[in-house]
Amino acid sequence: QVQLVESGGGLVQAGVSLKLSCAASGVLFSIHSMGWYRQAPGKQREMVATISASRSTSYADSVKGRFTISRDNAKKTVYLQMNSLKPEDTAVYYCNHDRAGVPIWDWGQGTQVTVSS
Repeated sequence: QVQLVESGGGLVQAGVSLKLSCAASGVLFSIHSMGWYRQAPGKQREMVATISASRSTSYADSVKGRFTISRDNAKKTVYLQMNSLKPEDTAVYYCNHDRAGVPIWDWGQGTQVTVSS
């Protein structure tokens, strides 16, 4: 059974950086593409960034140039470095196995990111 545990969120001011982590267990992590998603209050969950097994990356236009996704297969962990945070980045952030833009596994608890202006 796959388990995902996100961490690293917090309450920060606009302009600062945060690094999120997502540790996976119960899965052969290295062969799976992974993605970060977020859900803001009253909005649908959206894809933020993805990284393939070969480490190709893609980003939503809203975070391109500010966020960086990376992975450490030995630690079964995917990261999201978030720079120049904006209030509109406020959301609960989740990771998941991404297959052509579709999250596949059960969701973890997520980690809350709140950016104040």
